[in-house]
Amino acid sequence: MENMLLHAVTVFMGFFAIMNPIANVPIFLSLTSGNDEQTIAAVALRSLTLAFLIVTLFSVAGKVIFELFGLTLPAFQITGGLVVFLIGFHMLQGSHSSVQHPSEEDKQKSREAVLGVAVSPLAMPILAGPGTIATAMNFSAGGGLMEVVVTIAMFAVLCAVTYVLFVFGEKFVTYIGASALGVVTRMMGLILAVIGTQMVIKGLHGASELAG
Repeated sequence: MENMLLHAVTVFMGFFAIMNPIANVPIFLSLTSGNDEQTIAAVALRSLTLAFLIVTLFSVAGKVIFELFGLTLPAFQITGGLVVFLIGFHMLQGSHSSVQHPSEEDKQKSREAVLGVAVSPLAMPILAGPGTIATAMNFSAGGGLMEVVVTIAMFAVLCAVTYVLFVFGEKFVTYIGASALGVVTRMMGLILAVIGTQMVIKGLHGASELAG
């Protein structure tokens, strides 16, 4: 029971670090600026629902995807770890990785339709980007049913937290301040870099066992 609780906390922190809902609040506000509270809440709910469905799909179908394309878990852990590390490295530098965040052109196009931002760029790639998907598959693909359930449940909890932060985003940003947001982003980047490194180490260890 204690091991599963520890696993749940690890999964939640991993998702929290890579999705970084605190740092994404200003992005959400910029994409929904000028809209009424009802529209903002609708965009937040739709984007997080889509992100949850995407992560759930890859968490459940991770092993099937591996078998379909002839992939091995160690290979995915190494590749996914490098992706997560890269995102964390960019966050440590105080910038967003292009792997996880949209370009200015994507943002401009998304503003043409208010609810369109819920699909792109919010749900994909900001909330459920390659790093988030890699993290989900890493936590679920190597375990049994319980690991998959825990992975999905922890991401659902994070989605609920993110929804509250998005809806009350303006008050939150005013309270915490821009400088504090930068500190949080760098802290999350450090955690991500460590998680990515650990994923690579596990992948290399698994690859050596397969080779042996």
